[in-house]
Amino acid sequence: MSLTDTIKLWDEAITAADQRQWTTALDTFAAIREPSSKICFNVGSLLLSLGQLNEAEKAFDKSISRDEHLAVAFFQRGIILYKNEKCEEALRDFKEAFNLLRGNQLIDYKQLGLRYKLCACQVLHNLALAHATLQEWDKAEQVVKKALTFKTEAKHNYVDQALEAVSKRELFQLLLFPEGEFFRPKKQVVAQLEKQDFLGEAMVVASIIDKDVFSGFAPLQPVAPEPVPKRKVSEKFKTLQSKPYRVLFNFIPSNEMELELQPGNIVFLLEQGQDNWATVTFNDKTGLIPYNYIEPLEHTKAERSPSPDIPAPPRTAAPDRPHGVKDENVPTIARSQVIEPSKKTECKNHTMPKGCIVKIHFKYTIAIRVKPGLLLSELLAVICQKFDLSEKRLVLSYKSQAEGELIPITTETKMKKIWSEVSNQRLVIWVKFVEVVALYDYTVTASIDLSFQEGDRIQVLAQVNDNWLEGQCNGNTGIFPSSFIKELSIA
Repeated sequence: MSLTDTIKLWDEAITAADQRQWTTALDTFAAIREPSSKICFNVGSLLLSLGQLNEAEKAFDKSISRDEHLAVAFFQRGIILYKNEKCEEALRDFKEAFNLLRGNQLIDYKQLGLRYKLCACQVLHNLALAHATLQEWDKAEQVVKKALTFKTEAKHNYVDQALEAVSKRELFQLLLFPEGEFFRPKKQVVAQLEKQDFLGEAMVVASIIDKDVFSGFAPLQPVAPEPVPKRKVSEKFKTLQSKPYRVLFNFIPSNEMELELQPGNIVFLLEQGQDNWATVTFNDKTGLIPYNYIEPLEHTKAERSPSPDIPAPPRTAAPDRPHGVKDENVPTIARSQVIEPSKKTECKNHTMPKGCIVKIHFKYTIAIRVKPGLLLSELLAVICQKFDLSEKRLVLSYKSQAEGELIPITTETKMKKIWSEVSNQRLVIWVKFVEVVALYDYTVTASIDLSFQEGDRIQVLAQVNDNWLEGQCNGNTGIFPSSFIKELSIA
């Protein structure tokens, strides 16, 4: 059988399985002459769903014989052996599945076409259950305690329940592989199986009928244009248009349609139902949570003050000076008299307004004209307006001519001293964000958080609210709690 036919039958079987037509999917898989390890795994999962444990065990035997490193196949066969009361054989399969994890916390089979993550704590949980069933309670307790070290998420609380049951010498529930999850062929490969017309259809080059698109052999006829179909709005576009909300309470889902969330997570509201349930998205996952578990995330970014209205210029041209009228304030200059450039600004009542050019080095370099002797707070306000930032998050520095090093400008006295050293009405200022130092380690709990270690320096970009700041550290940008840092003292 060719590879094309195998992939076609594989895709047809998965389509039937998604519709829970287990028998049809099995018949389609049976038509494949040389099934791979993944297809044998799918056959075993279908037989397990139908309750045919002995046949399912044989299917997983074939899957493991074709791929001895498929840990999830050992895990599935161990579940079947335990259900068939073959605890010692199940014990060996669970141990082999854990060894194939090679010390990792989990194996993600997404790249292989299986939407499932096999966690080490799951395998150890079932391994401890097999020991407990064989009345080996000490070994069961050791395995459960080892599973606690691989626990990474709150949904793995079944390990704690298992430890409590072992301490009471009681059996606990077996963890099962989710029903309806199978190895699937790649969508790109399935799409390439369809026939493609590389030549295309004939196109009308010239016609006596306006906008003629007919390409057949019948008489030419006007063709009405087809309506343009409306494009369906994607979920990512809906997320961009939705508003952010903050999660207030811990929510544990009770079914597949609900979404697990923790306090402080930032979600985006897609739809609010009439039954007090809301559809939200978090970390590329969409699900339902109670609407009263979230609150809108307020934006504390200061708004720009509107610029004052500037009157329109006059429509009429300026009048000429009447002949014979002399102005005492305007000096009489002969045509042959040449005014030197250095003396042009010395004419009475005609002095040009002088200003200082300040070059600012920040994200990019800009130049502004300000009044000499400007206060530090006034200069900082002008710079923040140019870059649309908060004044509390910037520090100005100046390179002294004597020392040649950057000196922070922290007081009005230093600013006044700098103005006294300005020459040729030119001043260069360096701007940077306020730097703080981390007091403790902080690990991210959401995708928008910023992680850092104790002693790291963080540039504060903005203040989200009283308890959270936005900053940049080690090339990463995100939010972090203000209680985890302290400001650096500036000399």
